[in-house]
Amino acid sequence: MMQAGDSYKNALWNNWKWQFSHRITGTERLSEIIHLTDQEKDEISECLKRFRMAITPYYASLMDPDDKNDPIRLQSVPSIRETYYCEHDLADPLNEEADSPVPHIVHRYPDRVLLLVTYVCSMYCRHCTRRRVVGEEDRIIGGKELKAALSYIRSHVEIRDVLISGGDPLVMDTGRLETIISQLREIPHVDVIRIGTRVPVVMPMRITDELLDMLKKYQPIWINTHFNHPKEITPDSERACKAIADAGIPLGNQSVLLKGINDNADIMKELLLKLVHMRVRPYYLYQCDLSQGISHFRTDVETGIDIMHKLTGNISGYAVPKYVIDAPGGGGKIPINYNYVISKNDREIVMENFRGDIYSYPLPSK
Repeated sequence: MMQAGDSYKNALWNNWKWQFSHRITGTERLSEIIHLTDQEKDEISECLKRFRMAITPYYASLMDPDDKNDPIRLQSVPSIRETYYCEHDLADPLNEEADSPVPHIVHRYPDRVLLLVTYVCSMYCRHCTRRRVVGEEDRIIGGKELKAALSYIRSHVEIRDVLISGGDPLVMDTGRLETIISQLREIPHVDVIRIGTRVPVVMPMRITDELLDMLKKYQPIWINTHFNHPKEITPDSERACKAIADAGIPLGNQSVLLKGINDNADIMKELLLKLVHMRVRPYYLYQCDLSQGISHFRTDVETGIDIMHKLTGNISGYAVPKYVIDAPGGGGKIPINYNYVISKNDREIVMENFRGDIYSYPLPSK
């Protein structure tokens, strides 16, 4: 058996459109890359009746063919556990549909909106929070839908920040994406345009000069990506992130805390330090959402608090993300922190530092 990096590599390997069109979507091609028993094939096929699979050849090439607990495999290959539903599972865990005044817009926070431009990703993450819609339809936003979404943004002058997401916006043709971005940039009160994408992780060859030259015309542009494990940081992904940073586009990273993948302070520390080395600022560490079929990825919240406690003071502050729960029911992102305050009165606040030493800070007289 050959890994994907050997069996599929050819002159088109670095062409992102080839990568996208050759995504692995069934067990036969997958079994050419990793060892699968007949039972595993049957279980994957059963899961595919409910949730689709798509893995780029590049991302598949990072898998260890013999390790069932490989972090790349766990994020990309369906598990029969996705067909087991927990009592807390929700189709729309963040209640985005309730905060959608027009199709493709989610307006939850006062000064910013989410603009969902496609239902397609280059790789369907097994822990996806929008799995109710992403991957269900292979389509991007239509002209009439885009017009209605842009009209909503124009009519709400409080909106200064638009996050373009989906699906993954960077699977779209550069020209189509520019149509959307250019029209957003024409709206006077829209200051910042952000793009949420995982292509630097799963299809880094999408970060082309053509794409970056287009994006540079519409600054300020920010990009948030989604690395979960140090194994995802490769020479290819590092080159992609370097190119984005060299283009003057700030990069942030949003990780999800995933059981058996990165729920360990040492793994998280390695990931965060590698991110800042390639000029990607750790932004959020999310507690895993309550989407259907992903309860096996969820850790308890104390695990996340403990990881953050072990990181704080042991790596630079700019390398430490904010640990948040995106509250079920649409409550938004709520920071979850270790409590360093031991006591407080009208004279002083008593605190513990990262070593566990105790300090007091006198409060000003009233």
